[in-house]
Amino acid sequence: MNPTSHPVTEAPLRFWHRDAVVERHHVRPDRTLLDLLREDLRMTATKEGCAAGDCGACTVVVAETVGGALRYRAVNSCIKPAHAIDGMALWTAADLAQPDGTLHPVQQAMLACHGSQCGFCTPGFVMSLFALYQRTVAQGQAVDTHTAHQALSGNLCRCTGYRPIVQAACSLQANAAQAVDEQRIVAALHQLDADKLDAGKKNANKKNDGDYLRPTTLPALLQARAQHPQAQLIAGATDAGLWLTQGLRRMPKIIDVSRVAALRRVEHYPQHMAIGAAVNLQDAFEALAVDRPVIAPFGERFAGWPVRQSGTLGGNVANGSPIGDSMPLLIALGAQVVLMAWRPVHGKRRIVHRHVPLDSFYTGYRQSLLASDEVLGWIVVPRPRPGEWLGVYKVSKRMEDDISAVCLAVQLQVHEGRITTARIGAGGVAATPARAVQTEAALVGQLWSPDSLQRAQVAIAQEFSPLSDLRASAHYRRQLLGQLLHRAWLESTGHSGVRLEEMA
Repeated sequence: MNPTSHPVTEAPLRFWHRDAVVERHHVRPDRTLLDLLREDLRMTATKEGCAAGDCGACTVVVAETVGGALRYRAVNSCIKPAHAIDGMALWTAADLAQPDGTLHPVQQAMLACHGSQCGFCTPGFVMSLFALYQRTVAQGQAVDTHTAHQALSGNLCRCTGYRPIVQAACSLQANAAQAVDEQRIVAALHQLDADKLDAGKKNANKKNDGDYLRPTTLPALLQARAQHPQAQLIAGATDAGLWLTQGLRRMPKIIDVSRVAALRRVEHYPQHMAIGAAVNLQDAFEALAVDRPVIAPFGERFAGWPVRQSGTLGGNVANGSPIGDSMPLLIALGAQVVLMAWRPVHGKRRIVHRHVPLDSFYTGYRQSLLASDEVLGWIVVPRPRPGEWLGVYKVSKRMEDDISAVCLAVQLQVHEGRITTARIGAGGVAATPARAVQTEAALVGQLWSPDSLQRAQVAIAQEFSPLSDLRASAHYRRQLLGQLLHRAWLESTGHSGVRLEEMA
């Protein structure tokens, strides 16, 4: 492809790497980080595997400043836009050993535990371990098996060498001689921010504001959206990256919402919590699990660690995939979305917003009520009511890091054995994430018994007409809906050994 056939951003891409600032000009807004590293910068330690954010071979580690310290994330470079790491620090598998060849502790652990077989996936595993090392071992914490599995959940090994890799993770020991000089990196990143601010002031009157926009305030985001309604909105780009690598789409102008400070917060109120659209999936699920602990294991199955660290709850909801896992859960919880825009009001432009129930938000396959000048700003989730019971289930071919065949979330309130309220969200069974209103009607007012369960199973099988695809047949999906309702009945009535997490 001729790189001059598409617009290129005027603002340079700048990031910290190997104790220096890397600056690249004329990088297309839709160029991936992996292509930048391998093709432009010749950093070939990072490998391309699936080009879909699925296998983890391309994993790199990025860090940004949060509260004066570095926050490390393992990310899939194959689906990450290169400009998304502007102002961050970057490490690849070639950056860990000392100049004299002394291995980093994660590399030494992989060597000692024989954690590499064919070797193709090894750079990605090493980088996931490096992020784990910086988050835990470097902070004086030990790594247990569960933490190791979570950290490596975004990496696949076709040689099935997982046992020694997990052993390597659990054997990690801190080495002060290999410590990252965080203060120096934080200072360098602060200087990058200051330089960008100065450049923004100098170029404030320029008409061309670039092709990759990174607003940091909510008004700036909404103004950019009003000026560029056809631009592609992204946050973590875990879906948009696939459109680039698998769909071969071009995105001549991108608005990245991930730097908007107001949308990176989880706000708590007496009756609800408000999750900003730029809050990553891991933080969002952790916030939801405080009130509803059953969400924690479901969140771990949503995707592997790098996707949960990059992808955002707002992006998952706005994208509106019928097999997106967060929407059935949020529909069952009665969530609303806050849609925001920069519009004229009484002759003066200002921020306007509207609240839409999530179960009314979707109008068709990947279509919604979101207007061309609007941005999804917040997801508002009600607090649990007394007596609430929640079950949320995902069926997929792999235990983790896989897309659902069917996802079902069931929220019930049962008083003296009778169902008083019911909300059921379903994914993978219609053109949109859906609410099972007919099944809810069949349950409300009934005793929560095998008879009412059977009627609900019949109702939910008739309520949806799922398609057959490579993940499951329509018949199997209808059966799953009924069986997952049965699982909900078993769990809510005190049966044990129902969940996959409970089985050794």
